[in-house]
Amino acid sequence: MLDLKIEGAQVIDGTGAPGSRADVGIRDDVIVAVGDLSGESAGSSLWAAGRALAPGFIDMHSHSDWRLWENRRAESKIRQGVTTEVVGNCGFSPAPASREFLQELRGFALYLPRGMDFRWQSVGEYLKAFDAEGTALNVMQLVGHGTLRIAAMGFARRAPDRKELARMQRLMADAMEDGAWGLSTGLIYAPGSYASTEEIVEIARVAGRHRGFYASHIRGEGATLLDAVGEAIRVGREGELSVQVSHIKAAGRPNWGKVADALALIDAARAEGLDVMADVYPYTASSTTLRTLLPDWALEGGVEAMLQRLHTPEVRERIRRELEAPVTGQSLLDRVGWENIMLASCPQRKDAEGKRLSEVGAERGMDPLDAALELIVDEAGRGYMILFQLDEADLRRALAHPAVMIGSDGSSLAPYGALGAGKPHPRSYGTFPRVLGEYAREQRILGLPEAVHKMTGLPAKRLQLRDRGVIRVGAKADLVVFDPRRIADQATYDEPHRYPVGIEHVVVNGSIVVKDGAHTGSLPGKLLTPL
Repeated sequence: MLDLKIEGAQVIDGTGAPGSRADVGIRDDVIVAVGDLSGESAGSSLWAAGRALAPGFIDMHSHSDWRLWENRRAESKIRQGVTTEVVGNCGFSPAPASREFLQELRGFALYLPRGMDFRWQSVGEYLKAFDAEGTALNVMQLVGHGTLRIAAMGFARRAPDRKELARMQRLMADAMEDGAWGLSTGLIYAPGSYASTEEIVEIARVAGRHRGFYASHIRGEGATLLDAVGEAIRVGREGELSVQVSHIKAAGRPNWGKVADALALIDAARAEGLDVMADVYPYTASSTTLRTLLPDWALEGGVEAMLQRLHTPEVRERIRRELEAPVTGQSLLDRVGWENIMLASCPQRKDAEGKRLSEVGAERGMDPLDAALELIVDEAGRGYMILFQLDEADLRRALAHPAVMIGSDGSSLAPYGALGAGKPHPRSYGTFPRVLGEYAREQRILGLPEAVHKMTGLPAKRLQLRDRGVIRVGAKADLVVFDPRRIADQATYDEPHRYPVGIEHVVVNGSIVVKDGAHTGSLPGKLLTPL
């Protein structure tokens, strides 16, 4: 007898092949039958005629490490059909931690939910603490290079000495043995931005020896995009490991069109025999911390030191000069413009949320840069912004590329309590339905089987998950039932806390987590490790 039977669906199996009508039978957490199961009895059944049945979506680039501590139901992700999240991206993970630099790590954290008390030191201790309460979906942990650097040397703006580098390498090796999947970097963020390519290669080589991969928020996504992609490829070549270029984009109107050149670099690397891929989210706005507006020297010594500097008029004037005439030759105003920077999260200044920096400056009778610096101080460096700086044609080109998969760059949120605060980027609620609705059904940039493949089989291949990302006998029962004629994102920049429509059922490890569009409260997700 089957535990669960999904009947009458158009099965899109995650391989990119066209769909076909079939039933799927599940016992425990495994798919045990695919075909005509009309004669098979089951403990429970889901009728899915006229619907698509796909493997659960894998969010290749997520920052839910923080939010899942207080949102075990993973509301905004599970309701998109996401059944697995890869966390610890952009160079920052909650572990490893060192007692020597614990306050620096806490200051670096953008959000500290209840329970995230840094009582751990190793990645293994962290994962054990996280896994104790369960989650609605599966989680895969990367280790942030920025976190490694903080553990070894805080926010020192210099090259590590031999002892510090050895410590980072040892922490990386320990993390891989504890169940991490690889190394991530955030090379526009201090302290990661202080690192040379050679330093990153030395640490990445350790991850590679443990069969891990390298995911990089590259060193530049604007004027220096191509050099930055080249650096990521170099890390893969010299470190001897796979490379994932995170949320590939060309930021700022002067750089639009460069995504084609970046993809060509990836194609050339793949032709050389290197395993280089990328991910993308389906929006023309990016989002990051407000403090990213600052030159990286401003964060030397950590967030507290940064806040002290910002009280000094000479420092503010230096920041102004460097923003107006940076080393790259491309100013922020040339690339974005204050009117295209929206405040997403300012808990201490709720009046600013949803407004543009130009608007906030005008309201307060000050220059937009001064308004931005004031907000950074008021929010203790934890404010968030949305930058309207990307090109639709670049996005379509990336979506269509065979080596590009889908990653939200968002978190597991919910439209209530602290999880529903502010006006975060809508990608946390809408990424996967937006690809299927807007770009597959409406714009036809992708066929439906191809779009599903980019959310399932392709990231599973990157992660070497042999039993997920596909519908076949023997695979884990992570599944999503959706209406391909109706699926659509509903979250907007003005109203981001809105669930999508068209996702009807979501199954994680054989248990129903979303049924008829409602969360069941089930928490069957697992901490996935490569061990």
